[in-house]
Amino acid sequence: MISAIKKRAVCALLIGAAAIFNPVFSWAAIPVQHWTQPGGARVYLVESPAIAMVDVQLDFDAGSRRVAADQAGLAGITASLLSKGVAARGGEPALDENALGEAWADLGAQFGASAGSDRFSFSLRSLTEPDLLSQAMRLAARQIAEPSFPDPVWQRDRQRMLAQLKEAYTRPAYRVARAFSEAVYGSHPYGHETSEASLGRISVADMRAFHARYITPCHARVSIVGALTRAQADTLVTGLLARLPQGDCAAAPPLPAVAEVAPLERAQVITIPFDSAQAHVLMGQPGYKRNDPDFYALTLGNYVLGGGGFVSRLTEEVREKRGLSYSVSSYFSPGRHAGAFTVGLQTRPDQAAQATGVAREVIAKFVAEGPTQAELQAAKDNLIGGFPLLIDSNRKLLGNLANIAWNDLPLDYLDTWTDRIAKVSVAEVKAAFARKLQPEKMVTVILGSASQ
Repeated sequence: MISAIKKRAVCALLIGAAAIFNPVFSWAAIPVQHWTQPGGARVYLVESPAIAMVDVQLDFDAGSRRVAADQAGLAGITASLLSKGVAARGGEPALDENALGEAWADLGAQFGASAGSDRFSFSLRSLTEPDLLSQAMRLAARQIAEPSFPDPVWQRDRQRMLAQLKEAYTRPAYRVARAFSEAVYGSHPYGHETSEASLGRISVADMRAFHARYITPCHARVSIVGALTRAQADTLVTGLLARLPQGDCAAAPPLPAVAEVAPLERAQVITIPFDSAQAHVLMGQPGYKRNDPDFYALTLGNYVLGGGGFVSRLTEEVREKRGLSYSVSSYFSPGRHAGAFTVGLQTRPDQAAQATGVAREVIAKFVAEGPTQAELQAAKDNLIGGFPLLIDSNRKLLGNLANIAWNDLPLDYLDTWTDRIAKVSVAEVKAAFARKLQPEKMVTVILGSASQ
């Protein structure tokens, strides 16, 4: 006979699936509440009472940019090991990875940890039934603050990661992306790549030290979307962070500054022999930081240049007119630092030089002249028309709310987004691209056949 908890777990999974598709907001204002707890955590809340669930994301300034090159991969590995066990504390027994998995399944809740270039994140999804949410909060708090980092599990996982890394070297997309990242970012942490050597230097002691250094309430930014009031959300955050060491944030030393990405000094073409039917090409340079005031102009301009699929200039010139590539695109990757501007395409090895040359010409012309009024209006229509799809579920809205929290964006960012996009002019796009891109200094990486 299925237990009551199991029944509630099944309901939670069904509700979670429904929440992916059910709109949580009509086209109206999205009120964002914000406050700072006494322990230093900055909390952002959007109340969404339509479904009795809550989605939570806790972000810490503990991404890979905080890791030295010789231990590249430490942030992501620390996040991975957080799901492999919690220590025994305060009379509560230790839990291994299997016990943790069963505990979350019994609650019908989801919890995870991840690390990117800038931030280290925890995510929680649970029903808001008081008993279930309380249990989920306590279990999540244990994983956040009391991971056991079991060494036997790390030794096992390290061997698996080494095997995966060796296999990745056989994939052209991985090889070209790695070479491009290293060339664009140079010595900046954004360009640090996990290697066999760096994996060998990482120990569970390093994970514990990294966790203790960076996962603190003072550095937490917590985003919440769901059927909770402000008071309930504040209680939830307090419980999630309760097991971490508490301290005076004002007296705590600030985290050390991370240097900015250095601009490229000259153009560079890197060719990598590879036995492949297709040549893989990436070109670009450092772009801009996420809080840059040119964000709206660059977003629209990139849609015209290469982000708009079959209606973009790159697609028109490289694919449609000349048949040099099935697909070609461009995108920016802004972060706390200047993330890369990237143009990517695949073509026959004997056409790589021609396709790359055409792409360069398109970029240079766009930077010099900007879009036409018709192109800009088409981009605005598409982006504004698609905006509701970016916030049509709690989970999507949470991602946008976390973006506001992490990048110190205005609380009315979502309410004003379409108006800000609509007001961008052709001159503003042209000026923004002229400020950010230098086509004559871009890196080009071409990975093609071994016979080239």
